[in-house]
Amino acid sequence: MKLVPNWKSLWRAFSVQAMTLSSAILTTWGLMPEDMKSGIAPRYVMVTAGSVLALGIVGRFLKQDAVSGE
Repeated sequence: MKLVPNWKSLWRAFSVQAMTLSSAILTTWGLMPEDMKSGIAPRYVMVTAGSVLALGIVGRFLKQDAVSGE
């Protein structure tokens, strides 16, 4: 395995941002106290995180000028 040539600019890619947001949602949910979690249905958290992650996967297939530099 080798790093891609533009690895330093990948943080600007929608796919990376979406996957980071999905991870942040799930991490925040895991760290929340139980009394705060009781006000939010776990299903909504999982659907939201999964949807953002799916968008990130789709974003990997789209040309992103901010990253490709073209």
